[in-house]
Amino acid sequence: MIEIHLEKHDADKNVARYYRMSVHPNLFGEWALQREWGRIGQGGHVRLDLFRSEAEAKRALSGLEGVKQRRAYEHVGMSH
Repeated sequence: MIEIHLEKHDADKNVARYYRMSVHPNLFGEWALQREWGRIGQGGHVRLDLFRSEAEAKRALSGLEGVKQRRAYEHVGMSH
């Protein structure tokens, strides 16, 4: 399983946000990209996207990671 945790902080604008993503298999042989995001310290939103292969799910995760980094999110944690 791959998991990435990103955060964005800007005290001047009262911004404290997180974005978590993970790739893992499900019980039906598909691969899931699970995303969770919201304000740090509060409940967030969750989205689950299914893919036919692990490679497809990892490509989607990599693309989203790039988008978030361009929007000033920084790595807090990552595991493989």
